[in-house]
Amino acid sequence: MENRYDVLIIGAGLSGIGMACHLTREAPGLSFAILERRKAIGGTWDLFRYPGVRSDSDMFSFGYDFRPWNGLQVLADGPSIRRYIEETARQFGVDRKIRFGLRITEASWSGAERRWTIKALAEETGEALVFVCRYLIACTGYYDYDEGYLPRFPGVERYRGRRIHPQHWPEDLDWRGKRIVVVGSGATAVTLVPALAGQAAHVTMLQRSPGYLLSVPSRDKISAALRRILPEPLVYGLARKRNIALNRLIYKAARRWPQQVRRWLLAGVRRHLGAGVDMRDFTPRYLPWDERLCVVPDADLFDAIRRGKASVVTDGIETFTERGMRLESGRELEADIVVTATGLKLQSCGGIRVLLDGRELPVGERMTYKGVLVQDVPNCGILFGYTNAPWTLKADLAARYLCRLFEHMRRNGLEVFTPRAPAGEMQEESVLDSLRAGYIRRAQALLPRQGRHPPWRVLNDFAFDRTMLLEEPVADAALEFLPFAAAGPAREPARAGECSRSGL
Repeated sequence: MENRYDVLIIGAGLSGIGMACHLTREAPGLSFAILERRKAIGGTWDLFRYPGVRSDSDMFSFGYDFRPWNGLQVLADGPSIRRYIEETARQFGVDRKIRFGLRITEASWSGAERRWTIKALAEETGEALVFVCRYLIACTGYYDYDEGYLPRFPGVERYRGRRIHPQHWPEDLDWRGKRIVVVGSGATAVTLVPALAGQAAHVTMLQRSPGYLLSVPSRDKISAALRRILPEPLVYGLARKRNIALNRLIYKAARRWPQQVRRWLLAGVRRHLGAGVDMRDFTPRYLPWDERLCVVPDADLFDAIRRGKASVVTDGIETFTERGMRLESGRELEADIVVTATGLKLQSCGGIRVLLDGRELPVGERMTYKGVLVQDVPNCGILFGYTNAPWTLKADLAARYLCRLFEHMRRNGLEVFTPRAPAGEMQEESVLDSLRAGYIRRAQALLPRQGRHPPWRVLNDFAFDRTMLLEEPVADAALEFLPFAAAGPAREPARAGECSRSGL
């Protein structure tokens, strides 16, 4: 039997659960299901289990707009975030709408049927399943869950110690008293080093080039004080507004006054490490926000370095040896464990093959409309968060916009929407071109293109997006609508929970 719904959501992570909750709140007449490959809710926060894993955005603005984060942790750990997503799903009843253990292999749109057909494989049993829906929403993030990025290191086969990628952290790893080298300088490496340093003999962060580091308090003392005199909802609402504004201020200042922000960030590192620090290991070659800032809660990384439990080395790997690695400078680093925090592999739509009337769709050859819909792709949305601010801010806006769009379709008897771009709008750059991170440069061809102007250009501006997605009229010149075809059972929408062999 085909499983038929009005809406199918791919992914039960932060974005997918948020989308489902918005549908429950704002479009209760639509039937929906969530298809999830993993066996648990959480997405990224269920996958990553390495020591110290945490958010790199403050939780007051990283939490959902409809369910505030009610703790005082500024940067929450991975298990806390996973529980927050699970509790949100249970509170809104969307946990009962999830089909776990399904790997989506293909999503195919039929213009004749005006429906999406989704092919899935139950990975435990090998059973092939088919789902049909009116609207398809991809909440798959942007990277490959199966494997992270791993460069080809010369001589790695000679290394006799243990080598680990953080994306697949082994539960049985015992690093007590071990010499550890963490290869990388991004958010994962910056998180891992202090988390491992407490029990390891020593942890070395080996980086080809430094990144920007910003220390923030791990606990919101202002909100803690305000809670004594003000109602909690008001306190957390104020904290959310404050932190959203602060995030935007730092980003805009970095773009407008990059040298001044650079000096401010480097002065913070020098203040935490002391006058004797070699700043060459902490001075990036690029300007602030050409890559994401790495946030350090309560200066934990700097504290580990000051105590001699950790160190930073800026060098390249010439070759691995039996006991560690020889660097390009000729220095030898011995290691019992090497952690390759070398980044992510990106992919579009979770690696799902997307077909439009039998023809494969290369997502990297399309633009996005308002950062939510895909050029020339009918009845399809994507939830893609911010890269320069908390992810959930944009995911929430996108979900609310989709609910507005679905309601517009219902009120006006419409069956199909398709974004159509004017000629000459597409640019060669991708929607993530403003960031220079290696994992983004490696995947430029896979990512949607930028347009010259909004709504085809992604600006990553919360205030602009809020107006565009929530206040501007749904119908405009770029959206093509088709009304329902001639009356008949094949065109009737599914009712919640309905499953039949007949058309929707």
